[in-house]
Amino acid sequence: MPGSDGSAAAGATLSQPELCITRVFEAPRELVFQAWTDVERLARWWGPKGFRWVSAKLDLRPGGMFHYCLQAPNGQEMWGKFVYREIVRPERLVFVNSFSDANGNTIRAPFSADWPLEILNTLTLAEHGGKTTLTLEGRPINMTEKEQTFRDAFKSVEQGFAGTFDQLAEYLEKN
Repeated sequence: MPGSDGSAAAGATLSQPELCITRVFEAPRELVFQAWTDVERLARWWGPKGFRWVSAKLDLRPGGMFHYCLQAPNGQEMWGKFVYREIVRPERLVFVNSFSDANGNTIRAPFSADWPLEILNTLTLAEHGGKTTLTLEGRPINMTEKEQTFRDAFKSVEQGFAGTFDQLAEYLEKN
């Protein structure tokens, strides 16, 4: 059974669904890590395609937060945050991702009242021959029965990350 933080207890199996996305980038691991951990670099690629970067603050330390605002094509602002749990340069980031308000308070997703409030993400980077394999694993923390939309949305989430990772690939090609 998972612990309260979404991690597995010793010898237990995970009952909550896990999303796993892998992508290879034509860039060294250190550059990919910097793209995830420097606010000026994040501003150049993070978010869904078509969204405009509005603002962000980044406190890169365990317990610190990346708090950002994006503007949708229709003009609606969307706030989000990562709260970092673990940072192992340049190979691993563990963070809780959620939607937020302008003050950093966790809120429900603007697109679904049934979306889990918090998703525990583990991002790992492995370098081979100058290329970096990024693996992103995510699972809801304390997901309720009502919040099963996460399981049903894997394909949509993967498509969303594909677009975001396309933007990351474009950024990495230029730097």
